[in-house]
Amino acid sequence: MSGFHESIDVDATPDDVWAYVIDPSHLPEWQASAVSAEAVDPGPPDVGSRVRVTRHVGSREMPMTMEYTEYDPPHAWSLQGIDGPVRGRFHGEILPIDEGRRSRVIMDLDFEGKGMGRILVPLVVRRQARKEFPVNERLLKSHLEHGPA
Repeated sequence: MSGFHESIDVDATPDDVWAYVIDPSHLPEWQASAVSAEAVDPGPPDVGSRVRVTRHVGSREMPMTMEYTEYDPPHAWSLQGIDGPVRGRFHGEILPIDEGRRSRVIMDLDFEGKGMGRILVPLVVRRQARKEFPVNERLLKSHLEHGPA
């Protein structure tokens, strides 16, 4: 996956990191563009489960549906956008460090544009993601290490 690649070390166990990042209700806490997020399918997530996310893209709010394409607790997860003009592809990994007392979180993100999204991705979405991705890292680290502000 090309696009954006980030890695952070956090003072939290892989299990604690997993529990936080996999819960869609936390997405707006650590992703600056996320307005809301909720599971679409009942029950615990797995490959094929969907999450509905509304994001600020430029000056608009855009709802989109993401589907898990990988779900390997507490190690890795991947999501793929399945609707809308802008479809994200995200992959996250959680690696234990310091004998499992801390974690390294690796995140990869890219986008595909459909229809009008072909224009939005290079002009708006990638620019916004370039600015937002480091902010999201700091927010994730802060929430995992200190809880909500």
